[in-house]
Amino acid sequence: MEDVLVLKDYKTVPDIVHEYAPTLKFGHIPLVIDNGSYQCRVGWSIYDEPHLIFKNLIARPRKDRCKKDAEPPVTPPIQIGNDIINIEAVRFQLKTQFDKNVVTHFEVQEQVCDYIFSHLGIDNEGCVPHPIVMTEAFVTPNYCRQLMSELLFEGYGVPAVSYGVDSLFSLYKNDIGDSALIVNCGYHTIHIIPVIRGQVISEHARRINLGGSEIISYLHKLLQLKYPVHVNAITMSRIEEILHEHCSIALDYQEEIRKWANPDYYEANVKRIQLPFVQSASSSGLTAEQQKERKKEMARRLLEINARKREERLAEDEEQISQLLAIQDMLEDGENIDECNEAIKGFDIKSYTDLQRQITNINARIEKNKQRIAAAANAEENLETRPTGRMQPPSDPEAFKIWLEDTRAKYRDIAARREARRARRAAALRRRTAAAAERMRVISRLAAAGDDFGNQDSDWDVYKSISREADSDSEADGERLLELEEALREYEPQQSSNQHHQLHLAIEPFRAAELMFQPSMMGNLEAGLAESMEYVFKHFSPEDQLLLANNVFITGGCSQFPGLKERLERELLEMRPFQSTHKVVMANNANLDAWYGARDFAGSNEFENWCISKEDYYEMGGEYLKEHHASNKYYKSPAPIVDNTLAPAGDANVVKEEIVVDC
Repeated sequence: MEDVLVLKDYKTVPDIVHEYAPTLKFGHIPLVIDNGSYQCRVGWSIYDEPHLIFKNLIARPRKDRCKKDAEPPVTPPIQIGNDIINIEAVRFQLKTQFDKNVVTHFEVQEQVCDYIFSHLGIDNEGCVPHPIVMTEAFVTPNYCRQLMSELLFEGYGVPAVSYGVDSLFSLYKNDIGDSALIVNCGYHTIHIIPVIRGQVISEHARRINLGGSEIISYLHKLLQLKYPVHVNAITMSRIEEILHEHCSIALDYQEEIRKWANPDYYEANVKRIQLPFVQSASSSGLTAEQQKERKKEMARRLLEINARKREERLAEDEEQISQLLAIQDMLEDGENIDECNEAIKGFDIKSYTDLQRQITNINARIEKNKQRIAAAANAEENLETRPTGRMQPPSDPEAFKIWLEDTRAKYRDIAARREARRARRAAALRRRTAAAAERMRVISRLAAAGDDFGNQDSDWDVYKSISREADSDSEADGERLLELEEALREYEPQQSSNQHHQLHLAIEPFRAAELMFQPSMMGNLEAGLAESMEYVFKHFSPEDQLLLANNVFITGGCSQFPGLKERLERELLEMRPFQSTHKVVMANNANLDAWYGARDFAGSNEFENWCISKEDYYEMGGEYLKEHHASNKYYKSPAPIVDNTLAPAGDANVVKEEIVVDC
């Protein structure tokens, strides 16, 4: 029995409103917010784990038109995070505060902050009396930080704020040294940040505009193209589940592709994912005999319909042949020439020879139709007389298996012959094919045969090789094929309907994750992860390169793909000098280490010295940032340039005149 994996279709659980204990209310406890572009993690600095973990999304469901304005809405007007129970129902109403990994939509950020503070139970009137540690993107623009500070200080009245980079918090939480090459694999971007002896070298850092969202979208398109019949069932939420549980990084992608090209390897390693489906219940409560009688009745009706169509075609042909014979008589008698010419126009007859040819063709068609009608009448009589109307298998189980396998082989053989005939016929119709060339060669040989062609009976066999009609499907083969198909449909074990609702994951999980190293697969012209790392190495001296290569630190949600560490070690082995050392270190908890690091930072003795107070905000401006070991560097924005080019320059030679206007 093959293993079939079932989608779990995880449902979110709405967050509870936590208790705002007196210890928190009067203790001036810092609040730690890891504001990630995929998930937001929030908690107090005195606790080991965050209180809230939710997707950083909001949804505004459409108003129910059946409801009147006075009636209360069934769903809240705005759903945030874990309050979005069915995310697929509001997929096109989702909004986020991020553009890539930078906060730009602050009206959404304000609603997320309302959600955070209300679910933490903060009930102070008009303010949030707690210092806040907020994570931000690497090299966040000053303008974005200014709007965030404005929201926190003026909108919520917080006493102090400290900003830090999530990947740097994660680095210091794992305590792996003061020199490292950070590879932060996020939801929208991948950052490669060199840190030398505790100093972040931001001018040599690099960013790849690709992350988990692009990988999810790429896998979504791959599976929808592979299974177009299940487009509606392959949702983004299910793709996220497949990505988290089944995707991995190939050590050698080209070798992986070659392995999956082997059918035996495919059958042994393919992952079958069961999509939800509704088992169609059998609506008819008929017995086997009743079903056979019903099929026999349907076959009889089909014969009657075909017989009626043949009789109609026969009547049309007989009417047409009578008209053509009348035209022939008029032409032979030489009378009613005008009437004869008018009749000829309706039949597209150009000459007497053409008339004779049409009469011959229609007579042949009439004769063939009469034969078919006679054969159909005999088939109907046989349908009445034979007991079952179809092939009968043996009753013994072993003999039945042999009979069923033999029936399948016969069906495949006849179907292959029909397909080969159709292929030959199609090839003969096309120029510059072997079949067409052979046909023209035979015709040329016939033309050069001379007057003695036909003296021997074998000469006439050549017409079988050049006639296109000779390759037409045999009626006997067609009838036999229908008979075998009917027997297989009745007696072959039916495939379970659940197998029609399965996704077979082969190379797709490797192909989607490979985007991290080959963004060109989805049309992104940027360099991949390994190429970008090599580019960063080239900006440092050999000694500093060795420091970075011996401490490559991997963090971020997308760093959890199995095989990523081994792939990076292989890439480093290829790009680094011969016999040089390297080491790849994975974060202990790629999802939460940034929050843990920010929590430890908020609990340190020097935390207050690294905070921006409200006085600093008013004096230095919203973009101001106090630097610390895990923060961005602060670069003051230049003063705005005053453009005086539009004002007329003063000229001593210009005579100034006063104009007096009488009012």
